[in-house]
Amino acid sequence: MSDTQTTSAKTTSPVSTGGAPSAPNMIAVASGKGGVGKTFFSVTLTHALAKAGKKVLLFDGDLGLANVDVQLGLMPKRDLNDVIRGRLSLEKVVQHYEDGGFDIIAGRSGQASLSALPSQRLAFLRDQLVELASRYDAVVIDLGAGVDRTVRMLSAAAARTLLVTTDEPTSLTDAYAFIKLGNAAGMSKKVSVVVNMAGSAAEGEKTYKTLLKACENFLRLSPPLAGMIRHDPRVKDTIRHQTPLLTRSPNTDAAEDAEKVAAYALKVIAAAKKRAG
Repeated sequence: MSDTQTTSAKTTSPVSTGGAPSAPNMIAVASGKGGVGKTFFSVTLTHALAKAGKKVLLFDGDLGLANVDVQLGLMPKRDLNDVIRGRLSLEKVVQHYEDGGFDIIAGRSGQASLSALPSQRLAFLRDQLVELASRYDAVVIDLGAGVDRTVRMLSAAAARTLLVTTDEPTSLTDAYAFIKLGNAAGMSKKVSVVVNMAGSAAEGEKTYKTLLKACENFLRLSPPLAGMIRHDPRVKDTIRHQTPLLTRSPNTDAAEDAEKVAAYALKVIAAAKKRAG
């Protein structure tokens, strides 16, 4: 991978970073490209945090291609579109997902108006989310693929962005592009890597080191490894049945790995809260 190979790629109080509000208990989940299992990971991470006894909110921030509700077999009566249109406040579209023990704010798939929000309205949505985060132990934001304006703004509001990649060359290239572009936007110090669908722990480590080497050589950055999720055929089964992995197949390697990443996320949140005072 060379530098030229970049493709398109508990209650807390809000804190301010560089003038923009942020929350120490928000974790963003991103990817350089689609098809790496980002939304599956977001759902599983949220569920793992809930199983750890935390009050958690999953925010579907993939504006325009929202599918958290689809993966969970939900038909929300209210979603982000109601907020964007000014019909409801963000807190009014929160839906409790009883089977997982966590709350969800659903997006609205296929709504171009959501993915092309004016900056002022997008900032207002972020501010509402930061304020709402004070009612939760953790908030997980499922971001869209790439590093567009929406991703940058919501990622900047989070304590940490978990960048999901796989061992596919295009996925690694786009993950590198995400880190490079994020570095230019001042996001580099808040990115950790998650290797998804790893053939084994050793293969996952190898994938991470490939990305790490490129970042160190060309960007002088060393993004840490948040964890890896080993490949398991039962993951597809859970998605097909629109049921969380930790409900349908809780004793799998992938489920165990997700719980380890959740523990990492909680450490990140605890450290961010300490810094915020």
